[in-house]
Amino acid sequence: MTRNEIIQNLVQIGEQAIVRENNAVLDAYFSPDYTFHGPTGDLDYPGLRSYFAAERAAFSNFTITRSFMVVEGNFIATQTTFSGVFEREFTQSPVGTLPPTGQSFTQNIMNIFRYDEDGRLAEEWVQYDVRDFLRQLGAEGK
Repeated sequence: MTRNEIIQNLVQIGEQAIVRENNAVLDAYFSPDYTFHGPTGDLDYPGLRSYFAAERAAFSNFTITRSFMVVEGNFIATQTTFSGVFEREFTQSPVGTLPPTGQSFTQNIMNIFRYDEDGRLAEEWVQYDVRDFLRQLGAEGK
């Protein structure tokens, strides 16, 4: 794949498959042995899909935006922004289930993605401010 195809696919997976729940597209995009490395621990692909489902269930107007993409070989570094309105219970927050607040949130994430030799997403490293995310969800003291 070309650099532009890799970037286009990453943008589309967020906008069209994660936000709109297209598991067939997700299954084709992610490697079967995919590993997510985040500030609260590691997840496999089924665990990440479950997390995405919890986000879609909890947040209305849920969006994912990618910016500042740098491609080097089979790696992409990018800033990702998740946003929405917290209108329903969020079952997979970093501190457990949270009741809705009706408040908007914006979560800025720094990602590094690694693709395998078949062009599928094999590994991802994520950093974000967990305390700020929880504060926006109304869980400062938890």
